[in-house]
Amino acid sequence: MTPLIRGDVSFSPFIFLPPALLDMLGTSIMYIGLNLTYASSFQMLRGSVIIFTALLSVAFLGRSLHVREWIGMLTVVVGLTVVGASDFLFGQTGSSYPVNNIITGDLLIIMAQIIVATQMVYEEKYVVKNNVPALQAVGWEGVFGFSSLALLLIPMYYIRVGPPFGNGPNGNLEDPFDAFVQMQNNPLIIVATIGTIISIAFFNFAGISVTKELSATTRMVLDSVRTLIIWGISLAFQWQQFYYLQVIGFMVLVLGMCTYNNILPKSWQGCCGRCRGRETLPENEQPIPSGFGSSCIANVTPQLQESPRNPENTN
Repeated sequence: MTPLIRGDVSFSPFIFLPPALLDMLGTSIMYIGLNLTYASSFQMLRGSVIIFTALLSVAFLGRSLHVREWIGMLTVVVGLTVVGASDFLFGQTGSSYPVNNIITGDLLIIMAQIIVATQMVYEEKYVVKNNVPALQAVGWEGVFGFSSLALLLIPMYYIRVGPPFGNGPNGNLEDPFDAFVQMQNNPLIIVATIGTIISIAFFNFAGISVTKELSATTRMVLDSVRTLIIWGISLAFQWQQFYYLQVIGFMVLVLGMCTYNNILPKSWQGCCGRCRGRETLPENEQPIPSGFGSSCIANVTPQLQESPRNPENTN
């Protein structure tokens, strides 16, 4: 069986209805908040999803995170905050929002991160528990998400709203008819839409795979690197200006990711051995390397048993 479909197929597809609805709800609330506040605030507050995912994993999945992993996650959040602060300090000339809008938007973004974190933990629990193939998980979430949004388009078409939520010709909350007219007038919209569908499909498949093989928290830490890639592409196409503070922020972000995954240089690891989450063994016991197989462990164990502790020599 290929890795794409490896797993147990005897599960109820409806276990993926809640994460599909959570994804839809979290994304909607997140971008409503973005319309009410600054993009820099959006970027900074999005980093909180890592902390919320970690807390929910500890609470509901019984995970135990080492000090090193907590330090790595906090470092990633600090890096994202520095990146967002650069836009706030240098890139917001001529734009202003009412104070009430900013507060409401920031609260909505934080609420959305809690919803997204709940989705991540739910997916980890049921994908791992039922050993669901990652490709099937993505497919069923897509089916439920598409069906739910298709049904919601009907009432949304008859809801009249003003700016910034309704900028269409008729002031509808959602106007699918106007969307088809725009696609007919500008075929590039069709190309962009197809590209978005393919991109999100691969993105969700990779995310579910990381969740299944590692954890939801690791998925969120790795997801933060997406900001670095977007920043690099934006600079390459001259879609945004260069700010030196962003380089510092991304360096901190990469440092946090390396700390979380324990891939720091050995000299750095020696300086923060307490942060690696490893237990210190007594002096007369040799640690068993993590890469040893069962045969190696079997060979090492008798050696440890042949040299029992001598209480008289411990001092």
